[in-house]
Amino acid sequence: MGDTLEFNEIYQEVKGSWNDGRLRFSKQNVVYKSSKTGKVDSIPAGELNQAQWRRVCLGHGIKLGTSTGLIYQYDGFRDTDFEKISEFFKANYKVELTEKDMCVKGWNWGTAKFSGPLLSFDVNDNTAFEIPLSNVSQCATGKNEVTLEFHQNDDTEVSLMEVRFYVPPSQSDERQDPVEAFAQSVLSKADVIQATGDAVCIFKELQCLTPRGRYDIRIYPTFLHLHGKTFDYKIPYTTVLRLFLLPHKDQRQMFFVISLDPPIKQGQTRYHFLILLFSKEEDINLTLNMSEEDVERRFEGKLSKNMSGSLYEMVSRVMKALVNRKITVPGNFQGHSGAQCITCSYKASSGLLYPLERGFIYVHKPPVHLRFEEISCVNFARGTTTTRSFDFEIETKQGNQYTFSSIEREEYGKLFDFVNAKKLNIKNRGFKEGMKGNNDEYSDSDEDQHDAYLERMKAEGKIREEGNDSDESDGESDESFNPGEEDDDIAEEYDSNASASESSDEGDDSENESAKKKKVKKAKVVKEKKERKPRKEKKQKKDTGGPKRPMSAYMLWLNASREQIKSENPGISITEISKKAGEMWRQLGKEEKEEWETKAGEAKRQYDKAKKEYTESGGGSTSNPKKESKKSGGKKEEKKRKSAGGDKDRDRGTNDSFKSKEFIETSEESSSDSDRKSKAKRKKQESEDEEEEAVSTPASSEEESD
Repeated sequence: MGDTLEFNEIYQEVKGSWNDGRLRFSKQNVVYKSSKTGKVDSIPAGELNQAQWRRVCLGHGIKLGTSTGLIYQYDGFRDTDFEKISEFFKANYKVELTEKDMCVKGWNWGTAKFSGPLLSFDVNDNTAFEIPLSNVSQCATGKNEVTLEFHQNDDTEVSLMEVRFYVPPSQSDERQDPVEAFAQSVLSKADVIQATGDAVCIFKELQCLTPRGRYDIRIYPTFLHLHGKTFDYKIPYTTVLRLFLLPHKDQRQMFFVISLDPPIKQGQTRYHFLILLFSKEEDINLTLNMSEEDVERRFEGKLSKNMSGSLYEMVSRVMKALVNRKITVPGNFQGHSGAQCITCSYKASSGLLYPLERGFIYVHKPPVHLRFEEISCVNFARGTTTTRSFDFEIETKQGNQYTFSSIEREEYGKLFDFVNAKKLNIKNRGFKEGMKGNNDEYSDSDEDQHDAYLERMKAEGKIREEGNDSDESDGESDESFNPGEEDDDIAEEYDSNASASESSDEGDDSENESAKKKKVKKAKVVKEKKERKPRKEKKQKKDTGGPKRPMSAYMLWLNASREQIKSENPGISITEISKKAGEMWRQLGKEEKEEWETKAGEAKRQYDKAKKEYTESGGGSTSNPKKESKKSGGKKEEKKRKSAGGDKDRDRGTNDSFKSKEFIETSEESSSDSDRKSKAKRKKQESEDEEEEAVSTPASSEEESD
């Protein structure tokens, strides 16, 4: 057996909510890490004195007890895990893993037992249910009743509000009321905050960003009391997950962030973070309300009775000693301006994003903390409002996406290098590396420090503009509308010093050039139409009566093995079947593949033989030669008519050459009007030509045409 045992998807119940995580048994300790909060519970191996294996709602579970009176429960094990866990416990912990049955009779009369932080309700020496006393928020007593109220968890769909116990009167001991004894046993372990005694120290009028306002913070041995003008909050130290000390970008202020789980509540608002803002220049002299001996015994040199220094240092030092957690500060990251944070916007508010050694934290509205281990991938996207900024998107493994926008493009390289160094999955990594090569080629230009996405958008814009120019059927607008050229032409025409012959010659040259440009563009359009015609003919020439093409060796094997794959993997989807089949096909040996390849070769030979017989029998010719000849003849007549009309239009155009240049190039409207008139004249001329041909043809040809 190895030195460790690891299990994934092990659940821990927290105030009525099942949180999954990873559990590891080692020779030194038992470690559980929550996937939701990242909180780590470590149990030294020497403190374990009890281990029970029980059948619970999520399969099987383990209940561990320590010599300090703490109880830990983990669910989600399989029935087959019992033997190896039991052997591991015997070999390394010297503790026997015993099986314990739960009572499922549904009786409501039994015995209440208090074992450490648990209230166990037993029926016939079998546990019916257990209540963690840390979940109790209030305990009320009646004549023969004790009512327990519980903390509510917002993550659960259904919450347990209260439980009532009927305690019968005792005849043996009349000096103590059994109801009061039951209530005292509950309150001794319950999470009920009572502000009794004096505070260790008090900080007056501290600026708090969330919840907003100025609060007096009173530090008690077991909880933190925020006292404001309108609201009061009592925060147990057990709910504090992490502490952060973050410098502001202006280097004159400091953020002190306290992460809470469960959050503090005010109506329907939940505050998962407590954010305090300090000025670096503000100092304080602090005296603890304890004797020097008590301070030394309680805090072991972490605090002293009299302390002085910056206000933020004193608050963070006291909180670190009482909560017994490390303070997280920014790592080696430095932005473009030298600050350890990046200015950006999240949702509708502007704030600061701090890249940490093990995650990201955004302050302050709303605060967001993302650990690297819960990040699936990150993405660098172009800014939606301006090209001088970009967006930084983070997608978590749970499917949530956080977009930090309006980040200056100068921060792009620093942030990318940081993400790359932390080995986070980047969606557009390939594009970034490609843009590095482009930057090396243009290292002498001023555009070297531009955002890579800005260059990409410029290139795409140029391609899009070129595509729009080529797709335009009417190419006269770009050529005819040129304000600079129009002004020069008009000035030249009405210049008193210029000769009439020069102006007329230049006018003729410009007209010839514009006519050539128009002809070239019209030719492009005609070519595009001619290229599209054979595509339509290909679609029409589909032969559905011929033999079907033979399948490949892989497809023959897949059709034969499909049912087997479905039976071995019940409930598998179609896409998963194809993936599974591809893996199985790659794992087949050469001999097995040769069998299917011979079958595919035989099918190919049969297909070639059937195809040959089909073509020899006249199959595949679906078109009618008479119809094709009529279509080709009709097309030739249409081309003749169009060419005749075009020649007449050209002759007519030479007769209209007496119009002045000013009349032709004054505006786009005049050119478009002339186009409409010319088109109308062409249609009229074509109708006249058709009438002449009808008169010249004999009666028999007219009947055939009808």
